[in-house]
Amino acid sequence: MFIFIGLSLALCFLLQAESPWLAYLVSPWVLYGGLAVALGCTVAMAVDKGWARLWHDLFSGSVLLVWYAYWQPLFKDDTPVFFAYALYFVFMAAFIELFFIGQRENIDKEVLRQLQVLAQNFRVKSWMVMLLVLYSLDLLEHYMLYPVAMTLLMARFALSTYLQVETAKKPSPRRQTKNS
Repeated sequence: MFIFIGLSLALCFLLQAESPWLAYLVSPWVLYGGLAVALGCTVAMAVDKGWARLWHDLFSGSVLLVWYAYWQPLFKDDTPVFFAYALYFVFMAAFIELFFIGQRENIDKEVLRQLQVLAQNFRVKSWMVMLLVLYSLDLLEHYMLYPVAMTLLMARFALSTYLQVETAKKPSPRRQTKNS
């Protein structure tokens, strides 16, 4: 989730520096462009499971931009909610990436098997959680729903990525030519 972490850090920096670039993040281009990317990633996640990490990352980053563009005009300029949530997302995504997904090889085989059984019986798919995140953006009176939905999406991402079967790459046979 490096795109998401990078965008969250950039938003934190721009907010703390009170940058004039923040005015561009509230534009309709960012709002509707980010929404189009988020919807595209949701559809791609429902149809194709091959690039799940990329779809999650692009979705999370685009929804962050949509959230800021949609919510910022409703709050005062010095509201700490945008900085606090963006910083929370940085720490949560980095924790999941480094200490959960990065430590896959250190897990016990029996625990891995039980997690795979749990994931197979888990009825909520990633694209469903993505729809919940998109829906949470429209519920302005429930400002805590968006970070909770994003946390659920990150947990679902961690589970699906953690249990993803890694295919071993076979070395391609090389032709040896003889100089005659």
